[in-house]
Amino acid sequence: MDLVKSMFVSASGMKAQTARMKVISENLANANSTAKTADGDPYRRKTLSFKNEMDKTLGVARVKVAGQGTDKSDFQLRYEPGHPGANADGYVKLPNVQALIEVADMQEAQRSYEANLSIVDAAKAMLSRTIDLLK
Repeated sequence: MDLVKSMFVSASGMKAQTARMKVISENLANANSTAKTADGDPYRRKTLSFKNEMDKTLGVARVKVAGQGTDKSDFQLRYEPGHPGANADGYVKLPNVQALIEVADMQEAQRSYEANLSIVDAAKAMLSRTIDLLK
């Protein structure tokens, strides 16, 4: 039954990485979203945190999303006096999303998802071979 447990642990990792990819996608989609008014703030980058949670029925630790937060780093400023969101000095606040970091995070999440998927596939193959041996 250890193979089944490994599949559940890997599935929880895949679910966590899926949530991470959704947040990264939202960050990338809003990387150029500015405030509508001069006193408003633009889109603020979202982050996820994870935790291990013991699954008492299986006796294994599974990965869960602990919570969603926001990046408190400063906004960048761009001089664009004609923009509706420009302040009195003509500067527009830009989101604190850096596309290069988001793309790197997306690749890391994708690779982690693929690693978990490989574990599920290997466990399924071993279970299938075990069943074939018992026939």
